[in-house]
Amino acid sequence: MTSCACGGRRRSSAPADSKRRWARRPGHKPNTAVAQAYYNKKEKVTRISTETGAGQWGSALSMACSFFGLQCKVYMVKVSYQQKPYRRIMMETWGAQVVPSPSPDTQAGKKILEEDPNSPGSLGIAISEAVEDAATREDTKYSLGSVLNHVLTHQTVIGLEAKKQLEKADDEADVVIGCAGGGSNFAGLSFPFAADKLSGKKKKLRIIAVEPSACPSLTKGKYVYDFGDTVGLTPLVKMHTLGHGFIPAPLHAGGLRYHGMAPLVCKLYADGVIEAAAVPQIATFQAALQFAKSEGIIPAPEAAHAIRVVIDEALACKKAGKRKTILFNLSGHGHFDLGAYEAFLAGKLQDFDYPAEKIAEALRGVPEVKA
Repeated sequence: MTSCACGGRRRSSAPADSKRRWARRPGHKPNTAVAQAYYNKKEKVTRISTETGAGQWGSALSMACSFFGLQCKVYMVKVSYQQKPYRRIMMETWGAQVVPSPSPDTQAGKKILEEDPNSPGSLGIAISEAVEDAATREDTKYSLGSVLNHVLTHQTVIGLEAKKQLEKADDEADVVIGCAGGGSNFAGLSFPFAADKLSGKKKKLRIIAVEPSACPSLTKGKYVYDFGDTVGLTPLVKMHTLGHGFIPAPLHAGGLRYHGMAPLVCKLYADGVIEAAAVPQIATFQAALQFAKSEGIIPAPEAAHAIRVVIDEALACKKAGKRKTILFNLSGHGHFDLGAYEAFLAGKLQDFDYPAEKIAEALRGVPEVKA
């Protein structure tokens, strides 16, 4: 029977050749947002700056700052600011100041706007603005919601909980799948399982990171040292990158539009411990609708990337006559992305397959570093 582990509940549907087990979370970002706000409060910081793509991280940090009485300034990627107004309203409800990035509030933002007044923005640009904001004020610290080691460590509570759920169901995962933008969602679910694979406990376990074909940092990026932001204010980190000057297409999965990937995720990919897949936008929304109709939950576009590959893997099992347990993380919901669903249902969405020449052009700006 096809079954889903959901907060301790199990549901069954029609017989199939694979089992789906999904860790259902209303949103994973508070796992690190609350911790970071707490420790900043302990250090007597009064204001935090950050960036956000689709708005999930900005919402989580805004909420966390409200818990501890901290001011919060959020630089939201402009195209998401325009596509997802209710995410902005959520952040403002929790007391945050939200501006579209690039903005005139920083020197980095002003420079970008001078070069391109209609820039849709990028996570790299928003990071540059947030870092500059913190660097130019004594009362402010910068907070990041993905990519960095401490964030990924906070998020491993997801995978640890999923392992407990599987134990209660007397089951083990054969395939672990998560969407990947900066890496927090994917790493949070997969790292506890990757530990079993690295130790030899589960050698045949497959772990798949899923990204948009319009922002294919793992599948088409270069594994080199690069800046985490567009302007070059951050330290260099070794990661699979499309180049810090990369400006992604305005696809609706705003949380997956980062030019690079978490260094720890990249190391696992480079060593062959994990796999990576890139999926187009239309096929992703087709999977999202299929999931919504069968499970009653409208997934966020980011998580729908994982769902696309889950369906593909399940169909491959059916074709081969094999039975496997497929685990994925359903993080967040699509309630604030109904504009994207409306566009898809009206046939207005299009696929963005980032051309190789554009990637090569963006990678020319990557600094030369001797390892």
